[in-house]
Amino acid sequence: MNEALDPADFREAMARFASGVTVVTTFDSNGGAVGFTASAFSSLSLDPPLLLVCLQKDADCYTAFMEAEQFGVSILAEGQSPIAIRFATKAIDKWEGTPSERGSVTGIPVIEDAAARLECRIRSRSDGGDHTILVGEVLTANANGNEPLLHFNRSYGRFVEDSGS
Repeated sequence: MNEALDPADFREAMARFASGVTVVTTFDSNGGAVGFTASAFSSLSLDPPLLLVCLQKDADCYTAFMEAEQFGVSILAEGQSPIAIRFATKAIDKWEGTPSERGSVTGIPVIEDAAARLECRIRSRSDGGDHTILVGEVLTANANGNEPLLHFNRSYGRFVEDSGS
């Protein structure tokens, strides 16, 4: 007899997976900038260049991303955890005090001084349980050499090279 997986056990196990932190952005139907923090993000293909990001279905900006044709991804840099926290918080103005600029191809807002920024055209949307998986075709990508912000065990931190000992 199989017992059902306890969601708390799954959550705890996944907290042990270190990941980068991104802010994903687009415009809503009124032209307002919206976004969310995502650690469920990955490259998908080099040819064509594709990435995926997962959006929680109860996110404030969910409808905007279901209607959008393009989005931006800012891979946050070390020291940008306040931005990650702000974009993960519901029912607030996420842009107040957030340093941003427009992407060069799509005009979508991206985070200033992020470790890397990508602009994408939505290629597909797929059901992923309580999330929707957005697949984006990367139109432009740039990195500036800043160290990435990492997320591990519900905390933010930085990369430290393994000594291998």
